[in-house]
Amino acid sequence: MEKNTQEPLPICPLCGRVIPPDVPQSLHHLIPKLKGGKGGPTVLLHHICHKEIHATLTEAELARVYNTPEALLTHPRLAKFTAWVAKRPPEFLSKAKGGRRKR
Repeated sequence: MEKNTQEPLPICPLCGRVIPPDVPQSLHHLIPKLKGGKGGPTVLLHHICHKEIHATLTEAELARVYNTPEALLTHPRLAKFTAWVAKRPPEFLSKAKGGRRKR
């Protein structure tokens, strides 16, 4: 009798949903590469969650204030997005709302 040695699916630290291997996903540098984060810590996210982070925050804001999953969840727009997308299935895809952030 074989034991199930399959690894559990990763969990997106932004929305809390599982990340199946067949859905779009990406690594997010907690400190942007352009701000000294090359080789630094990363987290695996749903691609839709990653897109929302970069549609909401500048590289400087990410490096200075929002450089942990917990800090990202404190941003009002990301908190609202997270509450919305958490109700969707893991394979849900949509364009990030609101377009690119204003510089």
